[in-house]
Amino acid sequence: MDDINRRLLVAQSADIYDAMVTLGYRNQCLDVGIKPLRDDMKMAGPAFTIIGARDPLYGEDVEGDDFSTFALFDRLYEGCVVVINAEKDDVCGHWGEMTSFGARNMGAVGAVIDGGTRDKTNMLKIPDWSCFAKYTSAVESRSNWRVRQVQGTIFMTGTLSKSVRVDPGDWIFADNDGVLVIPIGILHEVLPIVDDIAHREQLSREAFAKGWKIKRVVEEFGRA
Repeated sequence: MDDINRRLLVAQSADIYDAMVTLGYRNQCLDVGIKPLRDDMKMAGPAFTIIGARDPLYGEDVEGDDFSTFALFDRLYEGCVVVINAEKDDVCGHWGEMTSFGARNMGAVGAVIDGGTRDKTNMLKIPDWSCFAKYTSAVESRSNWRVRQVQGTIFMTGTLSKSVRVDPGDWIFADNDGVLVIPIGILHEVLPIVDDIAHREQLSREAFAKGWKIKRVVEEFGRA
C-alpha cells in the first residue's frame, strides 16, 4: 500500500484521469462540486464505503454500524479513505471534527463525502487529515440521517456520468482539481501509466523553466 500511495501522490488528478482514459475508463471523476476544505489537501487510499439516508424508509439503524454505536470505526484500517454517499441529503453535516479524529486514529487518511461536513474550522486543525465535501452545515446528522450500510458497493454523484460506482477497496485519489475512483481491478495497469505521465510532466516543467517554447516541449515529451 505504501508504494501505491507514494506513486499516486507524486502525480496530479489530471495525470491519473488521463491514465484511466487510455484504458477506456472515462467516467471515474466524482462531482466537481466535491471540494477539499483547504486547497492543499491531497490524499490517496482504498475506499471504506458508507451509505446513509434521511428517508424514513431507511431510518432504522444498521445494527453495529450506526454512528451512535461507533462500531464502524473499529472496521477502519490503516491508509483507508472514508467514502460517504449521503443519498442526496443536502441539509446535514454527515461528517465532522470528532468523527475525523476517530477515523484518523484508526488509520484513515481522509474522507470524501457526497454530502456535507460541519466543524470545518476545527477539522482544518487536525494534522495528517484531508476532507472533501459538497458543503458545510451546522445541522447535525444524529437525529436527521442514518447509516444504512457499511463496506458495500455505493454510487457517488459523477461529473461526466450520473453516478460513479465505488466498491470497497477501490482506490480514491483526491486533490484540489477533483476526486477520482480507480477501480481496484485496473490499479496495477494504471500505475505505470501514471508514473510515465508524471515523469514526462516533470521534464516538461523543467524545460519550460529553461525557456523552451511549448511546441518543442510537446514534441519532446508529449505533455504540456
